[in-house]
Amino acid sequence: MNTLLAFLFVLGVLVFVHELGHFMAARRLGVRVLTFSLGFGPKILRITRGDTEYCVSVIPLGGYVKMAGENPDDPRSGRPEEFLSRTKWERFQILIMGPVMNILLAVVVMALVLAQGAEVPIYQDQPPIVGAVTPGSPADRAGIQRDDRILTVADDQVETWEDLFLAVGMRANRDVSIALLRDGQTRTVTVRPVSETRFEIGSIGILPDINPIVASVIAGEPAERAGLMAGDIVLAVNGERMVTRTQLIEAISRNGGREIELTIQRRDDQQLLVRATPEQRGDRGMLGIYVTEPTRTFQPGPFEAFQLSVERNIEFSGLIFRTLGGLFVGETSPRQLMGPVAIAQLSGESAEAGWLALFTLMASISLNLGLLNLLPIPVLDGGHIVIMALEGIARRDFSMAVKEKMLLAGFVLLMMLMVTVIYNDLTRINWIERLMPWRN
Repeated sequence: MNTLLAFLFVLGVLVFVHELGHFMAARRLGVRVLTFSLGFGPKILRITRGDTEYCVSVIPLGGYVKMAGENPDDPRSGRPEEFLSRTKWERFQILIMGPVMNILLAVVVMALVLAQGAEVPIYQDQPPIVGAVTPGSPADRAGIQRDDRILTVADDQVETWEDLFLAVGMRANRDVSIALLRDGQTRTVTVRPVSETRFEIGSIGILPDINPIVASVIAGEPAERAGLMAGDIVLAVNGERMVTRTQLIEAISRNGGREIELTIQRRDDQQLLVRATPEQRGDRGMLGIYVTEPTRTFQPGPFEAFQLSVERNIEFSGLIFRTLGGLFVGETSPRQLMGPVAIAQLSGESAEAGWLALFTLMASISLNLGLLNLLPIPVLDGGHIVIMALEGIARRDFSMAVKEKMLLAGFVLLMMLMVTVIYNDLTRINWIERLMPWRN
């Protein structure tokens, strides 16, 4: 139920804001709005104010604003209150405001989230210098070594670890050229990122130069008896270098009932060897410690948060367009596309994580919705704008037959996209995937 409510909340806000953009622009220009609907299909709630019927419809996967004289086959009187009676420039303003409102919403919501501050990984904005390579990983097989500085991924320059994770993440199961700097010399290797998580995010198995930290020790547990202390930096377990919190937890978990040797560093830079035996509890071993990773406090002021939001949304926009471009040239897997089921799952998970996570997801989806609606595909706002631009260049309006063919092509393309994303969503549900023999 929480997943459904979170999904309806996120989708409802995004659709409302999008259609509100069309509605406000139409009203400002004097175009009569007949219907403002959240959802499609039969209307389950309606109210009329002035010339406009405001309603909620049964299928909550979108919405629409119906304007007088919007379609060529609508009854028309030629009065200026009809959409097709307005100039192309005025119609452009009405069409563009839906996507613009979604993009503005993304900026505002992200600014509100950033203004709350956060603890972020200390390495996130640092140059991607390899701290560790996972044995047997694509990076290991390609010969990438510790202290290598990653320069480019598929000829795209990467300045930070965040850049690197984004560049690799969108290229799962694709051969990728990576340029790196080693001993003052530039080398190029080919790596094939493996897909991780149900969204098939690419990973090559390299980690930054960090170590997990013991945040606190539970009294009476094996860690306290062994002499571990809060603030200890865990360098290795049984000689295996520890980089992430998850890696340390897994190393402890699989050694329940067996003594392990931890190499730790105290605050005075003293290195110690500590032997401890995790207690077997259920199917995992536990030492009785809480583990964290090195972070820094991020607390911008209101103006800085807004500026950072604009910068981040510009970066994400570039990533979205690169991903779309990658789909056409085969560089990005269609498996990374998400549909309504996956969005609902993410909404539920984000809601459980708190309102900041939910609002971050809302900002991301709003930006995607705004930009995708600007694509030059008939049926979408961007498609209608392109048709008007082509008519302007031709200095004549296209016939209904031509426009119908354009709209049909756009509809077919959208249906193909919808089938793809729904198929992706279903294969991410374990019990449904088991019913697909070609996936097993």
